[in-house]
Amino acid sequence: MSRSAFWRSKTLSEMTPEEWESLCDGCGQCCMHKIAQDNGPALKTNVACRLLDTDSCRCKNYPRRKRVVRDCVVLTAENIGDLGWLPTTCAYRLVAAGQDLFPWHPLISGSPESVHDAGISVRGRGISERDAGPLEDHVIP
Repeated sequence: MSRSAFWRSKTLSEMTPEEWESLCDGCGQCCMHKIAQDNGPALKTNVACRLLDTDSCRCKNYPRRKRVVRDCVVLTAENIGDLGWLPTTCAYRLVAAGQDLFPWHPLISGSPESVHDAGISVRGRGISERDAGPLEDHVIP
């Protein structure tokens, strides 16, 4: 483990900005478009936000993401519980629920590639919203 296991002893709101940012495993799943439904969970698509680099699974303009993409949802300790569309593997969601990180998480494995090697990330599976057309044509199981 490359850092102390701060996520086991701190709540999300107690974390430093560096600790908070290090919780992101770099999967890119939260940057994929979803289709809200009146009844039931949101439908997942393979359509990525235009700022998502689908190779690195990182935002191309992270500091300004909310200004560039107005409907970008910035994760906070206060809103994590309201974001049911976050993947069940999301470290923020896990820590908020008092659970531990998965073995492939970079904070456990020591490698930023482990999330990709485990098949958790969207690397190679996304299409930019600029090229996709209607979201309904890109729903995935």
